[in-house]
Amino acid sequence: MSKINGSVIKAVDDYNMLENGDTVIVALSGGADSVSLLNILIYLKENYSISLKAVHLNHNLRGEESLRDEKFVRKICREKDVELFVKSLNIKEIASQEKISTELAGRNERYKYFEELSEKYGAKIATAHTADDNAETVIFNLMRGTGLNGICGIKPVRGNIIRPLIYLSREEIEEFCRENSLEYVTDSTNLSDDYTRNKIRHSIIPLMRDFNPNFISAITDETRIFNNINSYIELKADEAIKNCACKNGYDCKALKSLPDGIKPSVIYALCRKNNVQPEYKHISLILSILDFGAVDLNGNIRVVSKQGILRFVNTENENDDFSEIELKLPMAFDFNDKKYSVKEIKNEKTKNSIKLSLIEKNPVFRTRKAKDTFTLPKRRVTKSLKKLFNEFKIPEEKRNKILLLANGNDILWIEGIGVSEKALSKGNTGFVIEIEN
Repeated sequence: MSKINGSVIKAVDDYNMLENGDTVIVALSGGADSVSLLNILIYLKENYSISLKAVHLNHNLRGEESLRDEKFVRKICREKDVELFVKSLNIKEIASQEKISTELAGRNERYKYFEELSEKYGAKIATAHTADDNAETVIFNLMRGTGLNGICGIKPVRGNIIRPLIYLSREEIEEFCRENSLEYVTDSTNLSDDYTRNKIRHSIIPLMRDFNPNFISAITDETRIFNNINSYIELKADEAIKNCACKNGYDCKALKSLPDGIKPSVIYALCRKNNVQPEYKHISLILSILDFGAVDLNGNIRVVSKQGILRFVNTENENDDFSEIELKLPMAFDFNDKKYSVKEIKNEKTKNSIKLSLIEKNPVFRTRKAKDTFTLPKRRVTKSLKKLFNEFKIPEEKRNKILLLANGNDILWIEGIGVSEKALSKGNTGFVIEIEN
């Protein structure tokens, strides 16, 4: 017990996983790893003055076996007097709807539920990832090609997720269960070679151990070194992102001028900010289009480089339509998650008020059309809307979502730009268009 506890305490202290008074929710599948984690934290909870709860997600992928696991977990928590949260989901159906693998759908739903509980109870979530899981992740990421972030393996701490067993091998965990007569269940899918991770576990790891019996321990040490290096690079990448940020995206010239050693980490960080987990090939493709081009990533995300600006675009809603609305006074309506209101002003001079007389021409609110033109105030130059948007460097994907007030093809007002010279009120009366996000 003491050796196992020592490894857990070391991991907890090395990565500042726990503070006195923390609430910790253990992700409890019922397998050897999670059962060991629960028992170890029960034993250590006085050391850190923590309160313990547990959570179990039933994915309903293995029929009676899934129900067996849920019943087993409920039994353990009753015996240990640990509050348990259980959620049952049809992962196969969710995976089909989202067109992803059941493995990914299960992971997404687990962490979504973990986040809900963490927020509700102000808790940390303890998962039972071991040194073996870490080694498998490193090999898996090497095969996929994920760069430095990939070979850092599983992060011992990621936000509110902690991994106290990260220094322990699966062999040590199973020995711990035998020594302490701990019951656990076995997921039958872990015994097959249907999944890539299982093939790594059953075929590649044993070969590695033939070359180096301490392979798992060696990978643990290596990933600690890589994580320290990566933490420094991430810090520099965040600084670089702030320096490269500009209106509507990131300055391509500034990105290209970054040292080669940090560019991939900057692109990786930008992808993560846009909810994409990139592979190294995606990072290379994005770096290759900094002059001009586009790359489609997972999750309806497109990376576009145009007019010297790199942008991340969600293509899912880019074809949202807006039905024309005739101008009235007063009026209010919604579009693209914004509220628009139109009100008359009297005896008040503003820079963006529009002539009241234009109401007689029945102008409409709409989005852009071919042959639209706009007369710039002060300059009194009339330009096509396309040329104007190019001049203002407005991203292509945003142009269909910019609201206009139009009389035929004569644009009187453009959201974010202002009132046309032809429509500008010169006196103290008129009407204004206000926007609330």
